[in-house]
Amino acid sequence: MIKHDHHHAGCTSGSCCGARRPEVTRRQFFAGAGVATLGSTLLHQLGRQSVAAAAPSQHRPPANRPLRVLPVLAYEMPSYREATSWRNWGGLITEAHVGQEGARIRNELDAMAAKADFPLEVMPLAAARNTEEAQSIANGEQDVTLIYGAGGGTGLIIALANPEKHNLMFVRHRTGPAYLWYEIVHPRFLRRETDEFQHTGGMTINDVVVDDHDEVLWRLRALNGLRGIQGKRVVAIGGALGWDRGHHSDAPNRARELWGMDFAEISYEEMSERIQRATSNEALVRRCIEQSRAYLEQPGVTLLPLQQQLTTEELVAGKGSAQTLDEMRAFVDKAFVLTEVFRELMAEHETDAITVGHCMGSIIPMSETTACLVLTLLNDEGYLAFCESDFVVIPSGILLHYICGKPVFFCNPTYPHSGVVTVAHCSAPRKMDGKNLEDVLIRTHFESDYGAAPKVEFRVGQEMTVLVPDFGSQRWVGFEGEVLENPAHDICTSQVDLRIKGDHQQLVEEMRGFHWMTCYGDYRREVGYALAKAGVGWLDISGEA
Repeated sequence: MIKHDHHHAGCTSGSCCGARRPEVTRRQFFAGAGVATLGSTLLHQLGRQSVAAAAPSQHRPPANRPLRVLPVLAYEMPSYREATSWRNWGGLITEAHVGQEGARIRNELDAMAAKADFPLEVMPLAAARNTEEAQSIANGEQDVTLIYGAGGGTGLIIALANPEKHNLMFVRHRTGPAYLWYEIVHPRFLRRETDEFQHTGGMTINDVVVDDHDEVLWRLRALNGLRGIQGKRVVAIGGALGWDRGHHSDAPNRARELWGMDFAEISYEEMSERIQRATSNEALVRRCIEQSRAYLEQPGVTLLPLQQQLTTEELVAGKGSAQTLDEMRAFVDKAFVLTEVFRELMAEHETDAITVGHCMGSIIPMSETTACLVLTLLNDEGYLAFCESDFVVIPSGILLHYICGKPVFFCNPTYPHSGVVTVAHCSAPRKMDGKNLEDVLIRTHFESDYGAAPKVEFRVGQEMTVLVPDFGSQRWVGFEGEVLENPAHDICTSQVDLRIKGDHQQLVEEMRGFHWMTCYGDYRREVGYALAKAGVGWLDISGEA
């Protein structure tokens, strides 16, 4: 159980939950509570009653389609000719050799697929012996063509490497019969018998793997990330925004152009109507209260009333409104109702991604709670839920999520120093490893002293990937961090001190953009590989993975 008694732990001024707009303070909100009562009477009445068992929400994140990989054995059958060269390099001389190699490939792919921590479908092995067969194969339904370059001419390989697909080449050195393309992939295919690299099927030196299927697997993980973000639709409550150049941000347009992203923009007028309908639905409210109370009874969840969050001097001075545990529970109840509204929006727009901008000045009067816990709940369920509507950094979160297969933490950075940096925000996921729920303290949001915000206890010693996207989408910076502690500063509620594995001074010099994105685990090489495919630069402060 978390038992912090610190008097503040919340969001940084001017940086959390749309603070660019005038915010409703707790005192101001209660002064005007008579005009912001949507659902409050019903919720408080039902909260005192014993609620019957209720079905879970009918809305769930859509299942991700597996990345489809088509392995193709490229080879040719040589014919013996006396007293002259009659075969190229390579150990496939007879059809029996080809059969043995096919069996070897299938066994290796089965072992690789068993290790995959992302949705992966390995299609049946195909064979390409000439250009015609190669062209037919290249136009199939696969996302990735995995070419086993045992043999065949340059034209055959070029035909297989359809530029509309992702393409990898696997060649053998020690794991079986040597492959022809182990010798010639660089001069004949990548450079096309020149000294300059050619744009052949979008392939580069980073798309060639020798012997090791683990090297294939992490590349497929990166390509799964690319497939997840390309064409992604995001519900943007309050509109698609960005933190570059204030209200004149180019970030949404860049996200459209670079990643093909699509926005379903929802006005706050529409949100008000949806929240009214939800809070007027007695069955829905009953179900949400039951889910809220069950959540608060889970091991590792601590609810902290506001009078324990403020110092005695602050209470004597009349600062804030000392909510009781019952009032804090009501904030959580309403967060579960708001969560259902968010789920419904995503279901209607056939997506699993949502973001909310200017939420403190807009969501509070409508829902009588904050969106902080809502975003945590959604991320833990497998959705992609972000604060701020900042499309400078949201694309990095979507890409990282589909690479790592876990929730990601959208956060505010601080000034790196002495090898340490603090990151914080009000809506951290609990299921950071994708399986287990971290302990959490539920308290009020820092800047407003209102609503329900989670202080998630990140795992001390845990390695993390940290992404620092730039405003212009020209070059992202990244590094590996290690969780040192979960402090209790007067800043955003979920806060982590990270050890920077690398030169913190270089990070200071290279920082761009504003918000950062993080996740459990080290996925820097996958991110760098995916960004190269997208034409975005990459600087890894921590060096090679």
